[in-house]
Amino acid sequence: MQSVGRHRWIALAAVVVAVVLVVVVVQRVGPTSDDTTTPPVPSVSPSVDPSADPTAALPLAGRVVVVDPGHQLGNGRQSRLVNQLVDAGGGLRKPCNSTGTASDDGLPEATVNFAVAQRLVARLEQLGATVELTRTTNSAEESGPCVDARGRAGRPGADLLVSLHADGAAASDRGFHVIAPGPLTGDGPSRTDVLLPEAAALASTLRDELLAAGFPTAPYVEGGLDERSDLGTLNLSQVPAAMVEMGNLRNADDAALLGSEEGQQAYADAIASGVVAWVGADRPSR
Repeated sequence: MQSVGRHRWIALAAVVVAVVLVVVVVQRVGPTSDDTTTPPVPSVSPSVDPSADPTAALPLAGRVVVVDPGHQLGNGRQSRLVNQLVDAGGGLRKPCNSTGTASDDGLPEATVNFAVAQRLVARLEQLGATVELTRTTNSAEESGPCVDARGRAGRPGADLLVSLHADGAAASDRGFHVIAPGPLTGDGPSRTDVLLPEAAALASTLRDELLAAGFPTAPYVEGGLDERSDLGTLNLSQVPAAMVEMGNLRNADDAALLGSEEGQQAYADAIASGVVAWVGADRPSR
């Protein structure tokens, strides 16, 4: 009898121990699949503060930027087309386009302009902008568009136009400069002079951001800012426009920078920063 009783006590103790173990396991595992308790949120901080201004992360949201990669790779093969005279604003008539310059080792300006434009488009879109290009190819089989069409791409509804070029100055001269449109005195359709102050501010802001990025200004353009009234791309734009001569392809240092992926990205980033800074100066959408 004592043996049977002892066995009963042992069995009862085993049951108690099993119940305790089940309770402990349940507590450690957590709620069952039927429990609707919200799981804990990871403590990693988000990259954007949800309580912050939603436009802060996309400073160009709602903006339309026209990017003009100067020239076209096939312009040299289409001399009749590119040499025909077109409206350049203010009564001026100029050749449709040109081949552009090239580095001493044969890197065409058209290719540089297009490469930087592709990177600029990507960066502007990351910042929320809608981007329109005056050309979407860099082809030896194509030519144009003409400067009048490029200028008119700066249409009502866009916020600004940025034209990308590279210079062909003396080999000893290194650096960039930015061109703003000047006043027109002739007759003919053109952008209104009310845009001149805004265009000048755009050119100045782009210059400042390129300087801040470490690019030197060209020694043959005082302060890195120029004003011209003979460029159809600027004259015919109906929104503020500026032309960036990113560097001198005849200069070995500039050519190396303009021909490298790292350099092209650096130019694109600086120009995008200039667009953001100009737009951010309390300028309403057009």
